[in-house]
Amino acid sequence: MENIAVIGAGTMGNGIAHTFAQFGYNVQLIDISQDALDRGIATITKNLDRMVAKEKISSEDKDNTLNNITTFTSIKEGVQQASLVVEAATENVDLKLKIFKDLDEVCPEETILATNTSSISITQIAAATKRPEKVIGMHFMNPVPIMKLVEIIRGYNTSDEVMDFTVDLTKKINKVPVEVNDYPGFVANRILMPMINESIETLYNGVAGVAEIDTVMKLGMAHPMGPLQLADFIGLDVCLSILNVMYDGFKNPKYAPCPLLVNMVMAGKLGVKSGEGFYDYSESRKAEKVAKMFS
Repeated sequence: MENIAVIGAGTMGNGIAHTFAQFGYNVQLIDISQDALDRGIATITKNLDRMVAKEKISSEDKDNTLNNITTFTSIKEGVQQASLVVEAATENVDLKLKIFKDLDEVCPEETILATNTSSISITQIAAATKRPEKVIGMHFMNPVPIMKLVEIIRGYNTSDEVMDFTVDLTKKINKVPVEVNDYPGFVANRILMPMINESIETLYNGVAGVAEIDTVMKLGMAHPMGPLQLADFIGLDVCLSILNVMYDGFKNPKYAPCPLLVNMVMAGKLGVKSGEGFYDYSESRKAEKVAKMFS
């Protein structure tokens, strides 16, 4: 059985760990603090319980999934047996470069290094290692256990063998791999983020209110969730970071973040994670009310 190490126990990391473990892989979930790991495992357990309640999996499946996950606070200890490492840390260039430099030093020579980055250059990340041919992008969608798409991003030096292995592995965990090239934002966010940004501009310019904008996009364009609500769930800080990566990468003003988005992030209004964004999530009833409004 292959060993998959996942760096980061947050929203994306625990979802990636959950998915690999559910399909029978040994998963080493790694984070810098035991508290973060405990929260990650608690989230995985809650999501598995929901799947059991909906009769999508059995109680035995849940137990097997959890038993397939081992937690570590040391990268060096966690990656020793890994055939693949998936980094799912915060969307920060300097942090990712440091992690990949560290991984390159402690991982076995044959280990493939993947990043779940949603916008940062795979080629740039690979350049921090001495194995650029073994570095690849695996951009999972949130929530990972449910969403089928994985963008597979080839860096400038990524080998065909690593691409083929990653595509095949993605299919084995019942996901749909889509191969894309290494440009800022790839495909998903190159299209999604300008739409979200334009929705924020529409609000900023007083064309319509939050609920009205989301209702138009949901009912008029058949989107399952309005763009402003979706931004809240992604995290406004993440949206801002991705837009900045694309703006810096393309030098095109159409990717410049809306001033309202910039101010909200500076004010700590990050969406669901902070309890407030375009909607108020500070109390569970309010969050439920918002969810029902768009269901």
